[in-house]
Amino acid sequence: MTFQEISTLLGERFGPRIIENQQADGPMPFLWIQPDALAEAGRFLLEDSRLYFDSLSCLTALDNGPEAGTFELAYNFYSIPFGHALCVKLKLPRPQLPDGPLPEVPSLTPLWRTADWHEREAFDLMGIRFRGHPDLRRILLPEDWHGHPLRKDYQQQETYHGIRVAY
Repeated sequence: MTFQEISTLLGERFGPRIIENQQADGPMPFLWIQPDALAEAGRFLLEDSRLYFDSLSCLTALDNGPEAGTFELAYNFYSIPFGHALCVKLKLPRPQLPDGPLPEVPSLTPLWRTADWHEREAFDLMGIRFRGHPDLRRILLPEDWHGHPLRKDYQQQETYHGIRVAY
């Protein structure tokens, strides 16, 4: 199934909550999705017999910086039996302050087991919460680490338990 066919199917099902990328002919075309449609769209991608995206290959989080005021999440899905791929992106409001409330989206772990570690990494390094995740805790850094190191406004702590970490 082509990207255009997948885009049309999703557009028919979700209407304006799915927006086709204006550069759909690029090396990796993608669709923008509204965060409130993520769980429902994920279930459709997995369960619709024409699509059957049985693999969540990657979830990537991106900080667009304080000026833009957004984070992005990019989900890469693949259908092993059909051999088609899809990238879905969504934007989230970025906290104005480093210690502000964390943005939140639904977890996709009930649909794809691989979402478990991907979501934990995005939580750990970017500070994005995944509502309904069965074990949302840090995966790379200690539980008592301050901040989220991949944010553009991250200020590294000078010491951790008496050990100098900033240079």
